[in-house]
Amino acid sequence: MKFRAPLAALAAILLAGCAPATDDVYRALIVDGQNNHRIWPTTTQYLKGYLEETGMFSVDIATTPPAGEPMDSFRPPFSEYDLVVSNYNGDPWGAEAMADFESFVAEGGGFVSVHAANNAFPEWTAYNEMIGIGGWGDRTERHGPYLRLRDGAFVPDHSPGIGGSHGERHEFPIDIRDTDHPITRGLPTRWMHANDELYDRLRGPAKNVRVLGSAYSTVESGGTGKHEPILMAIPYGQGRVFHTTLGHALVSQRCTGFIATFQRGAEWAVTGEVTQRVPEDFPTADQARGRPEPE
Repeated sequence: MKFRAPLAALAAILLAGCAPATDDVYRALIVDGQNNHRIWPTTTQYLKGYLEETGMFSVDIATTPPAGEPMDSFRPPFSEYDLVVSNYNGDPWGAEAMADFESFVAEGGGFVSVHAANNAFPEWTAYNEMIGIGGWGDRTERHGPYLRLRDGAFVPDHSPGIGGSHGERHEFPIDIRDTDHPITRGLPTRWMHANDELYDRLRGPAKNVRVLGSAYSTVESGGTGKHEPILMAIPYGQGRVFHTTLGHALVSQRCTGFIATFQRGAEWAVTGEVTQRVPEDFPTADQARGRPEPE
């Protein structure tokens, strides 16, 4: 689908919805450079713009060497930032960069994992504890359980099987499972997300994962016939992690639901609170809403 609302009008609405109740500006770093999604350079620019328009963040970008090249030169100064956003899925970083990142989050840094970033680093124990559950990278039951909805709560399911899959891309409703969390407080309890991949069968350590939103993966679309975690909040040491599985394609990333939850998740990861208002054009239960393609 194409969102056809006038760009200037949409921008004004979204900016009004994002207006912060603080004069603080936090330093954010987006990590990219490798990804199984070829649109990753554009995705980084989208994410950068969404953070900046809140008025809360100044944003830098750290780009790794291309796939297959040495990672020795990649060692961002994570400790100089308040927030790290991952738009990365590729080769392992060097040992020093990995240790720096672990310390950054454990010592109180904020981290946001976007879409395929949860495919990365299947053998990096700390990273998988940060994201809670992930997919692909030959993940199986040895990497940890699924999270399955039973009696109104998501609980570990240690059934054997693959880690990570999805059916056909389509619009799907997202159900808010935790209305008390700062990220989701005030959002509609059900809203329609734009055409996207609905990640399913994610598995991992699943420690202390607070599922904020889920979506039902229909058998008709090639899915599991189960409710799958979509939006998650995870503590790691003194740090906070927001994990969104949304954002496969540019149309998905222009969904106002994706934008607002990403912005709110970023603020929460840094501060533990959310001051942003819900945009007036947030999706409804039966209508996805978002920004038009740039002209």
